[in-house]
Amino acid sequence: MRAFYFLLALLLSSQILKSQDTLTVMQYNLLYYGEVTGFCNNSNNSLQMKDPHLRTILNHVNPDIFTVNELSKDAPVHEHLLTNVLNANGGNRYSKAQLRNTAGSNIVNMIFYDNRKLALKAQYTAQNVLRDIDVYELYYKSNDLAQGDTAFIVCIVAHLKAGNTTSDANSRKIMAENVMRFVETRFATSNVMFMGDFNLYTDTEPAFQTMINYSNAQARFLDPIGQMGSWSNNSFYAPVHTQSTNVSSGDCKSGGGLDDRFDFILISDEIRFGTKKVRYIQNSYRAVGQDGQRFNNAVNAAPQNLSVPAEVANALFNFSDHLPVSLKLRVDKVLDIKENDPNPYFASLSPNPSTHDALISFYLDAGESVVVDVINTSGQLLWQSRPLSEPGKNNLRLETGHLQPGLYLVRLSGNRKVQTLKLLKR
Repeated sequence: MRAFYFLLALLLSSQILKSQDTLTVMQYNLLYYGEVTGFCNNSNNSLQMKDPHLRTILNHVNPDIFTVNELSKDAPVHEHLLTNVLNANGGNRYSKAQLRNTAGSNIVNMIFYDNRKLALKAQYTAQNVLRDIDVYELYYKSNDLAQGDTAFIVCIVAHLKAGNTTSDANSRKIMAENVMRFVETRFATSNVMFMGDFNLYTDTEPAFQTMINYSNAQARFLDPIGQMGSWSNNSFYAPVHTQSTNVSSGDCKSGGGLDDRFDFILISDEIRFGTKKVRYIQNSYRAVGQDGQRFNNAVNAAPQNLSVPAEVANALFNFSDHLPVSLKLRVDKVLDIKENDPNPYFASLSPNPSTHDALISFYLDAGESVVVDVINTSGQLLWQSRPLSEPGKNNLRLETGHLQPGLYLVRLSGNRKVQTLKLLKR
C-alpha cells in the first residue's frame, strides 16, 4: 500500500510547477489561427479543428511565456485562444498583452504569459513595415518586488517577409534593421529575446547578419545553439528544421516535409551570461517534435518520432505547418509565494542528479517547522529532518552519500502544505 502511495505522489509531483527560477519559453507560428482566407478557411483550418491539437501541444511543453505569429487580427479570436485553449476548463493561469496592429495586417503577433510568475510592464511596436514587430517587457513577480528589485525579460516577436526572392530578402533586412535600431535605443544591455518566424534560408542573409553582427555590439543577438549555415533543403541541419510538418501541399498547410529553419529564438548576451538575473539554460533549446530524422518528411511519419509522445507528433502535424521552438531560462530570483499556490514551498534541489549530498532550497512566507522526508521507491522513509525555518528563503543539506543510485522522493510538509520533489542519486 505504501508503494501505491509513492507512485501516486510521483505522478502528482510531475504536475507540480517547475522550480521557482525556471521559465519555459515557446514561440509558434499558429498558421492563420482564426483568420479565414481563400486557402485557410473553416473547412480546413477552423478553430474547432485546431484547438484540441493546440491544447495537446501546450500541455506537453507547458510554457510560461508563449509568443505567436499568424494570429487573426480580430480581438475576439485572441480572447477565444486565451479562454478556450490556454485557460480551458475555467482556469486563469495565463494573461495576454493588448492587441496592436499599426500596420493593418490581417495576421498579428501576441504574447501569453503565466500571470502567477510574470507581469507585463510595457509593450511597444518596434516597426510596422509590412507587419508590426511587437515588443513585450515582462517582469518577474519576485518576493522582493516591493523593494524595487526584480528581473526583466523583453520579448521581441516578429514575422518577417516570406519568399525567396532578392526583394523578399531585402524586405526582411529592412524589418530587421528597424528592430535593431529600436533595441539599440531602449534595450541594448537588457535581457532580450528576438523570436518569431523569420523566413530565413541561410545565415548569410542580410536580415540575419543584421541581428547577429549589428554595428553596435551591445545590441547584437546570438543563436543559442550556434547552428550557422545554409539551412534550407540541407539534411545536415535536419535537427533544427521547423517547416513544413507535412509532405503533401495544398489546402492550408505548405508541404514538402521538414527542410527549412524558419523559426527562431535568439538571445542577448545578458541572457547568455546571466548578468541581469536571467540565464539561458544550456542545451534547453529545441524544435519541439524534431528528432533529426524528419528531413523532407512529416513530423509524425516513419520512423516513429520518439522525441515527443505520438499524440503530440500527430497534433503538431495537424495544427500548423511549423514546429514550435522552445528554450528554458533560469531566473535568479525567488517567487512571491501565495498561500494557495499549488507549489507551496517552491522548493528546488541542487545538484540533481547528485553524487554526494544535495541542497534543498525552499521559501516560507512565515516561520514554521517543516518536515523533510527522503523516501525510496518502496515507500520506505530513509531520512528525516525537522528544521525550524525562518520566513523567506531557506537551505537545508540532505545527506545522500549513503544512498544507493536510483530515484527518491524528497517531501516537505507542514501547516497543511505538502510539496514533493524527485531526486536522482548517481
